[in-house]
Amino acid sequence: MTAKISFDDVAVGTELPARSFPVTRETLVRYAGASGDFNPIHWNGRFAAEVGLPDVIAHGMFTMAEAARVVTDWLGDPGALIEFGVRFTKPVVVPDTVEGATIEVTGKVAVLLDDRRARVDLLVTAGGAKVLGVPRAVVQLA
Repeated sequence: MTAKISFDDVAVGTELPARSFPVTRETLVRYAGASGDFNPIHWNGRFAAEVGLPDVIAHGMFTMAEAARVVTDWLGDPGALIEFGVRFTKPVVVPDTVEGATIEVTGKVAVLLDDRRARVDLLVTAGGAKVLGVPRAVVQLA
């Protein structure tokens, strides 16, 4: 691992750079192809409405991956992400518009651990609502 962030340079409260991730229907179709998850709730508005959803929703794993990108981009090495977990609490609704939706991610170092590791807590929202519960990462710092 070659994390570019040194343990000596972080403290509890150190903020990671915030990121915004646009999500459109095209994004979801591309993700469906890459992941093999072609569930119609992720691309077909009529079907989503028939099963009681407000509209098409983003894949939960897509939302989780975008959150993880904030951590791995900060680290400079995806291999330095030791643990990552979330609870899926609310779907990201993606309207059929040019703008679609936006996933907003912020994070900060919450705890310094042994062996030059740290726990990072994230806040992941879309449309002003939390969409992931307890998103946390354990990272190996340089």
